[in-house]
Amino acid sequence: MKYNCYLFDFDGTVADTGEGIRRSVAYALEKLGRPALGEDVLNRFIGPPLHDSFVTYAHMTDEEAEDAIRVYRERYVDVGLYESRVYPGMARLLRALHGRGAYVAIASAKPQFMLERVTEHFGLRDCFDAIVGTGLGRHSADKRDLLLAALPEGADRSRACMVGDRCFDIEAARALGMAAVGADFGYSLPGELAGAGADVVFSGVGEMSEWLLDGAMPRGLFVSLEGSDGCGKSTQIAMLRDWLEARGYEVTLSREPGGCPISERIREIILSLDSRGMSAECEALLYAASRVEHVREVIEPALKMGKIVICDRFLDSSIAYQAYGRELGEAFIRQINAPAVKAVTPDVTLLLEVDRAAARARMAQGAPLDRLELEKEDFFARVQRGYDRLAQAEPGRVVRIDASRSIGEVFAQVRSAVDAALGRLSESL
Repeated sequence: MKYNCYLFDFDGTVADTGEGIRRSVAYALEKLGRPALGEDVLNRFIGPPLHDSFVTYAHMTDEEAEDAIRVYRERYVDVGLYESRVYPGMARLLRALHGRGAYVAIASAKPQFMLERVTEHFGLRDCFDAIVGTGLGRHSADKRDLLLAALPEGADRSRACMVGDRCFDIEAARALGMAAVGADFGYSLPGELAGAGADVVFSGVGEMSEWLLDGAMPRGLFVSLEGSDGCGKSTQIAMLRDWLEARGYEVTLSREPGGCPISERIREIILSLDSRGMSAECEALLYAASRVEHVREVIEPALKMGKIVICDRFLDSSIAYQAYGRELGEAFIRQINAPAVKAVTPDVTLLLEVDRAAARARMAQGAPLDRLELEKEDFFARVQRGYDRLAQAEPGRVVRIDASRSIGEVFAQVRSAVDAALGRLSESL
């Protein structure tokens, strides 16, 4: 890595907090009977101390600015703080830096308690060795003071780097003899960061990550979801994607059979009612062929880019449905799938389990049933035995999820399992 210490600004650098800040500033101005400001001006409030921004852009006195901050926080603390999203790829970068032994900290003019609360909310708290913000009073929010407070005792500043999206981030770092990296994906004006003396400026987190990590990008996380049709996988996948993206992870969604053009064409053949009478061996080989293409075109490239791949079914489905449901045996299914799975295995598999009658009831409310969904109950009983066997054989990878509960309760189980997998991934960096 290029440096030993990495200090990050928060607003506009770690997270896009603009919506919550803009809405809360507008709320304060309206409540105080002050003229509304355009979005371009509201964007200037993102990053600098609020007091200075209210004085500069809303033309308030010091006393009026303090009153405006009080009203602003009426909304921001409980609502606006969470109207933000961690920039895509930022969680991966922070975890990679911290996991490889670097000192990582936040140095922000945002109140300390808010920084602690929002990093905890987005699951980033354990990425930082220190979080330094301001108090609620008007003590100094000078960026140099914040940087000095965030550095570990005795740190070599020539081996420290400040990452920020505004000129005062860059100028403070330069004044202290630190390297300065500009995050041009935040709220800087055109040319602002280079003009302030940034050593390098990046327009995206991906290129910044590659530079800071010297090209050694960490592998992503492979999450598969399994279970009988009607177990609620689609709902949980959508919720998981939104949750991960809000936390700053880049997510690739896919499915099997399918996921890429050739595999989707194979999917049509496998599931079509016109394919009734297809032999069990032909069906299994088509699944394996689809999987080879899917892994090479979608899954492997996404994992190499450090993304989180969420896949609706993978090899476990073939084992449950073809090895057990079709009674072809595990050895045969694993053999024909070896070309596809030799390079990738899910880091965590979420097995959603629900009573068969409940699953049937859910399926009856959806789209018309496909060829496999029309199988007899003894087939699905064998499939369930296959899943049981997999869960018992690989308890470290396969996490059983009680999918009979409410959507929110099911997602709490899903979130916990994926959080644990992310933790294991960080430890391996």
